[in-house]
Amino acid sequence: MRRKVIAGNWKMYKTQAEAQDFLHGFMPHLEKTPEEREVILCVPFTDLSIMSRNLHGSRVRLAAQNVHWATEGAYTGEVSAPMLVEMGVSYVVVGHSERRQYFGETDETVNKRLKAAQAAGVIPILCVGETKGQRDADQTETVILQQLDEGLVGVDLSRLVIAYEPVWAIGTGDTCETLEANRVIGLIRKQLKDGDVPIQYGGSVKPGNVDEIMAQPEIDGALVGGASLEPDSFARIVNYQ
Repeated sequence: MRRKVIAGNWKMYKTQAEAQDFLHGFMPHLEKTPEEREVILCVPFTDLSIMSRNLHGSRVRLAAQNVHWATEGAYTGEVSAPMLVEMGVSYVVVGHSERRQYFGETDETVNKRLKAAQAAGVIPILCVGETKGQRDADQTETVILQQLDEGLVGVDLSRLVIAYEPVWAIGTGDTCETLEANRVIGLIRKQLKDGDVPIQYGGSVKPGNVDEIMAQPEIDGALVGGASLEPDSFARIVNYQ
């Protein structure tokens, strides 16, 4: 059975003090969360150390939001996979649409980051998805399959999570219709030829729609943005029905 994976992506939010405040409000809610449900917090680099200490011994896994493909070198501003491992990081987000849109991420660099993460024992969460223009041009399937074909060369599918995040639904309040999200994730699964890879949906996931999203047979979890910033909101998502 594919595991269920709920990840909160804080993006560039929360100081260390704010991160600790979040945990005080959030952690008690996990008492009623099914044990087989994986819970991940993807936090800014500056929060990794304090979150690692606070989450030690808990069921919540820690994730970074990016990783460089080199283990070390003259790459000012970058962070390597061995550095993340030292901080207690188990997962890392790779290829998020905001990285592709604002920082020049390509399928080639995504592939290099995926392999670097896995080489260090960190499980990558690969993000794929189409823009509004691409969807309107009926290019959704072509774009996503290309991202998979080029991004997954040499990648171990047994140590991978994929998140389908339609770019037009991220931070806009627009959510992809659940049946359509389920259809696209089904296409991704067929392309992988590995039925055990967990595939999440990401894009304006909220407490009010998570139950419907998670009821879809192809959807194994959620990559949650804004709704993961407030403890009660994210707890409701983690404890979906």
